[in-house]
Amino acid sequence: MYVLDSSAFIHEYHTDEPIASVPLVREELEDESAYRFDALEGSGMHLHIPDEETVVRIERAARETGDLEELSETDVRLVAAAFELDGTLVTDDYAMQNVAEKLNVTVEVIERDGIAEQRDWTFQCQGCGREFDDHHDRCPICGSDLSRKNPA
Repeated sequence: MYVLDSSAFIHEYHTDEPIASVPLVREELEDESAYRFDALEGSGMHLHIPDEETVVRIERAARETGDLEELSETDVRLVAAAFELDGTLVTDDYAMQNVAEKLNVTVEVIERDGIAEQRDWTFQCQGCGREFDDHHDRCPICGSDLSRKNPA
């Protein structure tokens, strides 16, 4: 089962394998892309609503990798759907790919190169320079903004 992100509809992705998506993807699409979504739904595309337990698990994994702030609700639910359906996630979104990799969910990219490796991001304060494993809105020490940093 291939689980399609909005980019799959925008770039007219095609496969002969069974496909699925989540209802929230439809809300992100406009014009021809929305028409493609509707046409595929009408011709048998499975609409999957993941269990809340799985959504929480995906959010926890995204928090651990440092990608949670980068993911929309739709993104989280797409990864959850691919996880539950033991499917292949079709997306160009790097943060989704990173979380999927952490959860051993297969990913197929559309228009871009996929990620080279799974990363667990750290966050560095722009003021005092301290590093944190978890994302905060502001540095708990000095109050400055944090930026995502590759831990390499």
